[in-house]
Parts: sequence; C-alpha cells; structure tokens
Amino acid sequence: MASFSVNGEHREVDIQASHPLLWVLRERLGLTGTKFGCGIGQCGACTVLVDGAPTRSCQTPVGSVEGSEVTTIEGLAANGLTSVQSAWIEEQVPQCGYCQSGQIVSATALLNARPRPTDEEIDQFMAGNICRCGAYTAIRKAIHRAAELEEDRVSGDEV
Repeated sequence: MASFSVNGEHREVDIQASHPLLWVLRERLGLTGTKFGCGIGQCGACTVLVDGAPTRSCQTPVGSVEGSEVTTIEGLAANGLTSVQSAWIEEQVPQCGYCQSGQIVSATALLNARPRPTDEEIDQFMAGNICRCGAYTAIRKAIHRAAELEEDRVSGDEV
C-alpha cells in the first residue's frame, strides 16, 4: 500500500512499492497529463513535483513518495491557470505538445526557486527536458514572461 498526497488529495494505492510513480498516476489515478517519454528519466516528459522538487516519475518508485505531496500538471491549475501556463499560451510554445507538461512542471519548479532566472539559469535548469520540436527559444521566452506575470500578480498590477 502506498499512501501519499496527489494535487492536494490524500491517496492510498494498493500496489508494490517498486512500481513506477508514473504508472500509478496514469493507470491507477487517471492523471494522464504526465507523459511517458523515454522510460529512463532522461527526457523529462514524466516530470512531476514531489514536495516541490522536479522528479522523473518514470524512474521514481511509488514507495519513495510515501507521505509526500505529488503535484502533476493537472494540479498546477487547480485554482486557474498559473503564470507559467498563461505565458506558455501567450508565447505559443507548444508545437506537438508531448513534452509540454514536463516542461511546464519543470519551469514552475525553476521559478519557485529563482523568480527571475537568467538565460543561463533557464538553460541549465531545463536541460533535462527534451523538446523534439526544438521549441527551446520559445520555452525560454515563456519562462521570462511567466516571471513577469508572476511579479505583476504578486504586486497587484494587471498585465
């Protein structure tokens, strides 16, 4: 039995502790926004937040998140679009879209840690998220835009 919180809701799943978190999220909990990409933790499509840290769910045994808070792409927008999601739309980042949930989750973690990252910080932090369409310039632009939107939201200014 695995017991943890997903998107603010306590969940218990009767499954072996070694089962990958990705498949628990997708198959047992119906949260299909987290994608399977490579299966070896290298592409970032399966990225979720575990206690706020970006984590490759395809390589994370569900037993290792016991008592933790897991946030998926679905959980980010529980109270409406986030600054990152709004910026992604505004900057028209997605092309094929397959990697985008992992990209958005990772960008959220980056901005939580570094509210105004430099291009170099963005490139370094996001290096583990592969976009087969090559939308890296748009992703970087959207992260900068999300930082602006969040700064404006916090200060009460409208954008």
